[in-house]
Amino acid sequence: MVFLEPELTGRYVRLEPLHPRHAAGLVQASAGAGDLYQMTTVPTSDVEAGRYIALADAARAAGTAAPFAVIRLADETVIGSTRLWDMQWWPWPEGHPRHGHDGPDTCEIGHSWLAPSAIGTGANTEMKRLMLTHAFETWDVQSVCFHTDARNARSNGALRRIGAQFEGVLRSHRLAADGRPRDSARYSITAAEWPVVRAHLDERSASAAAAS
Repeated sequence: MVFLEPELTGRYVRLEPLHPRHAAGLVQASAGAGDLYQMTTVPTSDVEAGRYIALADAARAAGTAAPFAVIRLADETVIGSTRLWDMQWWPWPEGHPRHGHDGPDTCEIGHSWLAPSAIGTGANTEMKRLMLTHAFETWDVQSVCFHTDARNARSNGALRRIGAQFEGVLRSHRLAADGRPRDSARYSITAAEWPVVRAHLDERSASAAAAS
């Protein structure tokens, strides 16, 4: 599906539709992470990368996800992956302005991880900015949500810093990376909140650029 294969380019990173050509880069990106990915599923071998991409491609073919490889523009290196997924279309009644709207009404940002070398560089802020902009300004969604392992203090902090609102904890919500049911902390940004969040993300990006 073409609408699930956008290429999104910022100042530091480019989000490319995830394809088999990115497999080796994903493995290299996840190398040397130690316990960084204890709560996140990442491919650490060629076999795992092939499976990871195949599952992502199947979700794209089913119309439920837009998976990306995260490319650092400075050296064209794969530094991670992320995706827009769990798209929902609402049954707007006939006569409503959004009846027959092509894009989804809501979606989630998730399956996000970065190479150890990319942590704290502003790459996470920019990739979130690119996906949120696409969701709100191209797809015209009503809201974007995020779910993270409730135990993952780093991910929870990152979501709060970009301006997402904490909604609560969903108990035994999803399968954790360690194979056990996990509690998920849920965050969201609504269309009404997006202009303020966008300005906040622009300020964060400008500060990162000034510091580099």
